[in-house]
Amino acid sequence: MQRIVVLAGGIGGARFLRGLKKAVPDAEITVVGNTGDDIHLFGLKVCPDLDTVMYTLGGGIHEEQGWGRADETFAVKEELAAYGVGPDWFGLGDRDIATHIVRTQMIDAGYPLSAVTEALCTRWNPGVRLLPMTDDRVETHVVIDAEDGGRKAVHFQEYWVRLRAVPPARAVVPVGAEQAKPAPGVLDAIASADVVLFPPSNPVVSVGTILAVPGIREAIADAGVPVVGLSPIVGGAPVRGMADKVLAAVGVEATAAAVAGHYGSGLLDGWLVDTVDADAVPEVEAAGIRCRAVPLMMTDTDATARMAHEALSLAEEVRV
Repeated sequence: MQRIVVLAGGIGGARFLRGLKKAVPDAEITVVGNTGDDIHLFGLKVCPDLDTVMYTLGGGIHEEQGWGRADETFAVKEELAAYGVGPDWFGLGDRDIATHIVRTQMIDAGYPLSAVTEALCTRWNPGVRLLPMTDDRVETHVVIDAEDGGRKAVHFQEYWVRLRAVPPARAVVPVGAEQAKPAPGVLDAIASADVVLFPPSNPVVSVGTILAVPGIREAIADAGVPVVGLSPIVGGAPVRGMADKVLAAVGVEATAAAVAGHYGSGLLDGWLVDTVDADAVPEVEAAGIRCRAVPLMMTDTDATARMAHEALSLAEEVRV
């Protein structure tokens, strides 16, 4: 049985995983999920990326949005607004709140996030082993210009959701990452993997935050197995979201080749770019990373499964 480890953020990672499961239904897939987007709201611990993976693979996701629950209602949000209680820019749906209540109660009872995530997945049966990158608290903050002429840091969710990534990002800081430890099972999964995949998730605040946890990047680099990524940048722009905003903060151009260089040949063995970026292949290969141009638009599960097949095929190429 093929053992695959995938580093995943939210929507892009979750949709890629759905295609990967279809491409290799018998594979043993371990997902290391980003927890840097986690936020505490209304006394509840919210894990957007873990939940998006869990709901997407478990059949409970709002398909059009790519996040949140299907058939959601917002009575609690409306009542909070009537009381004048904020923040009003981050809307938790009623069904979604139940997940956060269960998670928060378990954490308050002393269970680590990894054990809580495993328990939540028993309901959703996502068909993968979903691990948080760490049980420790890590929050991604974005540094922006302040009105007084200085600078201030805001939680990534506030930057992404409330501010819509309009202010230029001056820096991206995974607060707490340096002191964090990989969650139980993460390093073992990497060490026993046959291949490691970076889906088309945000390379800075999703995959990048996972790699910021001490030990994870090193484990991947030392695993001795192919590491293949798929570009989230197509034709010089993010396929979804605002990855170009945070790429600029770390001095990386929003191009398929630049993102491959950002990960580096010490980590990546193979890189897939979209066919519209075929001219980037020589540049990536000159940097020591095997590169192929294939269709990378996740228009449906079949198209995504083909992308996953291409990634695994490239992994076999670089293995020999």
